[in-house]
This record gives sequence, structure tokens and C-alpha cells, in this order.
Amino acid sequence: MKKILVSGSIAYDRIMNFPGFFKDHILPDKIHMLNVAFYIQKIDEGFGGTAGNIAYNLSLLGIKPVLLGCVGEDFSQYKEWLKKNNIDISKVKQFKKERTASAYIITDSDDNQITGFYPGSLDTDYTKIVEKIKNVDLAIIAPDYEKRMIAYVKAYKKLKIPYIFDPGQQLTSLRPQDILLAIKSAMSVVCNDYEAQMIINKTKINMKKFINMVKILVITKGSKGSEIFTKGKVVKIPPAKPKNTSDPTGAGDAYRAGLIKGLIEGWPLEKTGRLAGLISVYTVEKYGTQTHRFTKKSLQRRYKENYKDKIVI
Repeated sequence: MKKILVSGSIAYDRIMNFPGFFKDHILPDKIHMLNVAFYIQKIDEGFGGTAGNIAYNLSLLGIKPVLLGCVGEDFSQYKEWLKKNNIDISKVKQFKKERTASAYIITDSDDNQITGFYPGSLDTDYTKIVEKIKNVDLAIIAPDYEKRMIAYVKAYKKLKIPYIFDPGQQLTSLRPQDILLAIKSAMSVVCNDYEAQMIINKTKINMKKFINMVKILVITKGSKGSEIFTKGKVVKIPPAKPKNTSDPTGAGDAYRAGLIKGLIEGWPLEKTGRLAGLISVYTVEKYGTQTHRFTKKSLQRRYKENYKDKIVI
């Protein structure tokens, strides 16, 4: 079985649904004195975090990933969930005097989100997790404590471990030189279109140079699908059709799990991107980031329905 390392945040999610639109309650000319309250229709608590979500979706694909991350004294419930889903947690570091990271997410009727994130144990300066890990096929560096993300970059480069760089919300914290280091050494970079522009702005490179720096650049575009750039070409991936749009939280992490599956199998990028897009809609259809399920059979059926083609998982 392929060995996949998944690093990033491991967090508890508190996901809240606002049955209106943020734009109706925020006055652009009064943004300097913002003071708003939203009536929440629904709140759910669950397991989340970038690494936790990616690992969960990989487990649904029949892959047992090795989870890397830092957690706090309140990790026991999440720990049992991960073990139940066949996820290797031997490299998860627990800090007894800290709390596990928590995300407080409000989603409006346009799927816009406002998030409050408490890092807890995530902010601990612990970078030794990758020591003595051998025979790794692929790693993904998802949003985490910024110093730890760059420590992974340097370690994987030294150990010649191919990795996917997924900077996400940590782009605001990462230094331009660290972003460039991570991009240049990566096998693949994955981000959404907004994050791609942030990378360009922070590093002072243009889009053409960005594309040429990376072997495989994946840019997701939400309901418009995604684009995969490689060797001067672009592969456009149409979106899969969700049965409903309950909650968009975690869709990007699910996409990354599908991307990993396709890359380790050596599939064509079009097939890989389509699988990734399909997996992401399963998350959209359920409230929460690790509440959805799928089987290989159901995945193959929906792949054919969406793309008029067959896939063997």
C-alpha cells in the first residue's frame, strides 16, 4: 500500500448556518466601524481541520494515510474517530496543557463564510514530526503553523519526498521567500483562484512564471470546476453536480484527497481532476466536513453520470 503523509490542522469545527446574506447586513461605507450580529438557524459540532479532512477522504478511498499534526488535551474523542476510520495517528503530537484547535464558521445562503479560528496546540513550535519516516510515496503540506509548514518543505526536499503544497489561509502568514521555496520544490501546488492571485501579489511573480515554476499547478474555482496546468498546457475540469448544496465547508480538502489518489495511481490529469471534483461535492451535500460517506461503487456510478466515462477506484 502507498504511504501518504498528510500534515495540516487537526481541529474541532463549530459550523453555523445563517439563513440570509452577509451583504445585506454589511454597509461598505461603514466597514471601519463594523458591528454586526447574525441570527444562527443551525449549529453543528464535528471533526475538521485541513489534515483531518484530507485524511478522512483518503480513508474513504481505501488509503490509510499517516496523519501529522499537533493536538491538545481534549483530543480523545477525535482520536477515536480517526482510529475508527483507519487513519494512522502515530505521528500526531499531543500537548497536555493546550487545547486542540477549533474553527467557528458561519455560512450564509450564498455559501460565503466568516470564520473565527482558535489555533490552540496548532501554534506550538514543534517541527520534529517527520523524523524517521521512511518509504513515503507522497506528502501534502496543508495549512498549519507556518514555521512547521516550511520545516516540512525543507525536510521533504532533503529526503526527496514528492509533496503537494497547499498553503491556503496561511498565505497571509507565510513570507514571500518561504512561499517561493515551497513552490519551487513542490511536485504540485494546489490553491483556489483567489489564493493564486495572493501568491502572485506576495511573491511579485506573474501568472506565466507561476505556472512554469510548478510541475502540476491546480487552481480550483468553486462551482465553476478547476484548472490543472502542466507542461505549458491547461486541463479544464468541469464541475460535478451536487444533489444539494448543504454546506461548502471542507470541499477543498475533499478535492485534495481525490487529487492525491489520482497522482499516486499515475492517472491522466483530466481523470484525476474529475475524481477530485466529484469527491468534493459529497462534502457539499452534507452539513460538516467528515459527515459524508461514499463507497467505491457509488463513486464509480456518479463519475459515469457526471462525466459519461468509466473509472475504476
